[in-house]
Amino acid sequence: MYLVGKLGFSLSSKYTKRAGLDYWDSVDLHKVDTMDELYKMFPEETFYYLTTKTDKLYTDIQFKDGDFIVFGPETRGLPDKYVKDENARTIPMKEGQRSLNLSNSVAIVAYEAIRQNGI
Repeated sequence: MYLVGKLGFSLSSKYTKRAGLDYWDSVDLHKVDTMDELYKMFPEETFYYLTTKTDKLYTDIQFKDGDFIVFGPETRGLPDKYVKDENARTIPMKEGQRSLNLSNSVAIVAYEAIRQNGI
């Protein structure tokens, strides 16, 4: 897992550690400063951007090992340059409903990628 940019929480916080209680030994966590840094590290990989501002569904993705799934901050989402990318995808929701919170969105899309790849 890669965390990009300034975080709104501390990775050393006892609350962060408690949230991942039984899973920390399975997480390969990395912190990078910018998306450009991440692109340079993985120039051949595909990046998918999750947003509420597209009609293209995440369920249409055929995930491959090595793909990146990018989520924005819960309060404002991703910047327009990612939302307008051809790889921008959404989780379908009923018209007029508030969007899902970030942790639920990550769980939904990550588990689909895991299901497809049999990890």
